[in-house]
Amino acid sequence: MHEHIIEVIKQTEKDHDIKILYACEAGSRAWGFPAEESDYDVRFIYIHKKNWYLSIDQKRDGIEVPSRDKVSIPVDDRVDMSGWELTKALKLFRKSNPPLLEWLHSTIVYHEPFSTAEQMRELARTIFSPRSCLYHYVNMAKGNFRECLKREDVRIKMYLNVLRPVLASNWIKKYQSIPPIGFEELFEDAALPLELQEVIKTFLKSKRAGEDLIVEPRIDVINSYVQKEVEELEAYAKALDVQIEDPTEKLNDLFRITLEEVWG
Repeated sequence: MHEHIIEVIKQTEKDHDIKILYACEAGSRAWGFPAEESDYDVRFIYIHKKNWYLSIDQKRDGIEVPSRDKVSIPVDDRVDMSGWELTKALKLFRKSNPPLLEWLHSTIVYHEPFSTAEQMRELARTIFSPRSCLYHYVNMAKGNFRECLKREDVRIKMYLNVLRPVLASNWIKKYQSIPPIGFEELFEDAALPLELQEVIKTFLKSKRAGEDLIVEPRIDVINSYVQKEVEELEAYAKALDVQIEDPTEKLNDLFRITLEEVWG
């Protein structure tokens, strides 16, 4: 599948007259708990040729393959590719956008022929906003948790999708830094109650074996932990005040450098 994804990346470049600067895995495969049949959630950042940017009209700044944008080769049904044009990505990066930060630190990188992603990773240390990232992960945990509680057929993946943003939030609270994308590293660092650790280990074992089992919608050890953590993390985020220096000029420079590096 890796070779097929590279082939789709190269064909997307040809068909859409762009260069893909960076492409990675962004879903459960990157998080470390995929099932064999899991989709491949490929995310990428791309740049157009110089003349594309010399226009008074704003143009579309995203590509979705194959759901919205076609390429001239067959794409495996399990592959979902979507990408952001570089200026869009940099504007979101300036706001410390958590999904983009996850892309840049993915455990699975498919394509990185230029220096842009590495330069962004270096800048990420200075643009990282603990407060905005905390709100993102806490709100994700709350939304996923509500979905669990109102369903009768809760699957293991749904609970893992609640626990991961809670653990990421606690990493931010503890270290004031970008959390790792891998679930295992977050889990091992968290020092969770033993009973909860055993439940999560069982979930991970089943998920990796391809058994996304249906479990009870109310597992007390998870529910009490999530409710307590979400309340504490929300209160912490509200009180947090970290000033971030405006990185706009550095990002403007990065955009110009990338244009020259890619197109000359």
